[in-house]
Amino acid sequence: MYYSYTSAEEAVKIVKSQQRIFVHGSAATPTVMLKALANRKEELENVEVVSISTLGEMPLAQPDCKGSFFINSLFVSENVRQAVNCEQGGYVPIFLSEIGLLFRRDILPIDVAILHVSPPDAHGYCSMGVSVDIAKPAIEKAKIIIAQVNKRMPRTHGDGLIHFSRFHAAVEVDEALPEVNYGLKLGERELTIGKYIAELIEDGSTLQMGIGAIPDAVLKALTTHKDLGIHTEMFSDGVVDLLDTGAITNKYKKKHPGKIVTSFAIGTEKLYNRVNDNPEFTFHEAAYVNDTAVIRKNPKVVSINSCLEIDLTGQVCADSIGSYHYSGVGGQMDFMRGAALSEGGKPVMALNAATKGGKSKIVPFLKQGAGVVTTRAHMHYVVTEYGVAYLYGKNLRQRAYELMKIAAPEHREDLEKAIHERFGQFIYAFQ
Repeated sequence: MYYSYTSAEEAVKIVKSQQRIFVHGSAATPTVMLKALANRKEELENVEVVSISTLGEMPLAQPDCKGSFFINSLFVSENVRQAVNCEQGGYVPIFLSEIGLLFRRDILPIDVAILHVSPPDAHGYCSMGVSVDIAKPAIEKAKIIIAQVNKRMPRTHGDGLIHFSRFHAAVEVDEALPEVNYGLKLGERELTIGKYIAELIEDGSTLQMGIGAIPDAVLKALTTHKDLGIHTEMFSDGVVDLLDTGAITNKYKKKHPGKIVTSFAIGTEKLYNRVNDNPEFTFHEAAYVNDTAVIRKNPKVVSINSCLEIDLTGQVCADSIGSYHYSGVGGQMDFMRGAALSEGGKPVMALNAATKGGKSKIVPFLKQGAGVVTTRAHMHYVVTEYGVAYLYGKNLRQRAYELMKIAAPEHREDLEKAIHERFGQFIYAFQ
């Protein structure tokens, strides 16, 4: 079968001013196409760019692209943070499970989708590789699809296939995927938190992990567990390492038994090689993976997420530092709720007790302008390096004392004063 390719410069000529374009995200960020598109900044105006987190350089977000491209981010990553927090961009707070609805209901109609895919197979089908998540609904609705076809993009199993004939232009590249190794960032605090969380996890549990060092620390502490399953919006190298110990079998999952289910993956070349044409891993869109009705069908779902700060009543801010947009809502609420509804499930919020600068992350009140991603009504377990607080069923005053006990010791006196000012004195034994 013959496949026609063109240059990146020719392919991006399809993009016109005033259009909305979707950019494939995470480890599937189409860097070659983005550089070529940025080179057209002098001839384009008000091109809206929508995506979740992207990796590597984001030339469309550079100051010299102001007026040419507007970054309308669905999850703020480091490379667009500056643009999103000024007039060059904006942030759309939305659950990861519902982003597809923005496309399918034409709330955010897509003119052009720029994908990063694997080479076509014998039947002409390419794989969206390590990022199916919101790319699947985007290509369903996009009027035009441009593809960066990469020899090094893994071909993954699941529902991330697209036929080459659907591409209006395709560019052939041979480029390594961006790599992130969260395991390198593990310190004593993270490892301690990981051990506390591992003690909450029973054999036969189904795990969901967020992004970062703490989830990887949990995985390192689970090597003696048995018959664990994975149903998660994303995973990194830590899952592969735990899989090699035999602790993960996916034996007791009700949905896709025997398989690791995800919507995207970010890691190192080891991970990318492992998922390549491997039926043990199945990639699906986030609307399915993050659906609470799907999540809750699995047994003993343990959802492990992190946040920027939590107030004394259990309100969680995970997407902003005050009014400064830092990340996004993502799938945290999808899985916190899904775990709570699962039989024997445990929603876990994990965080270091203090910032690198020594400020407490457990605070009397969230910063002015901070967004509540997970409400206090959804909170069950909160874990820091100082222990585990169980908030479910406790009143606000009781919660405050439980959280104070797992705060950094140097901040507990101030937190106790704040508790007294807000709730007054009471007999602690009633907890």
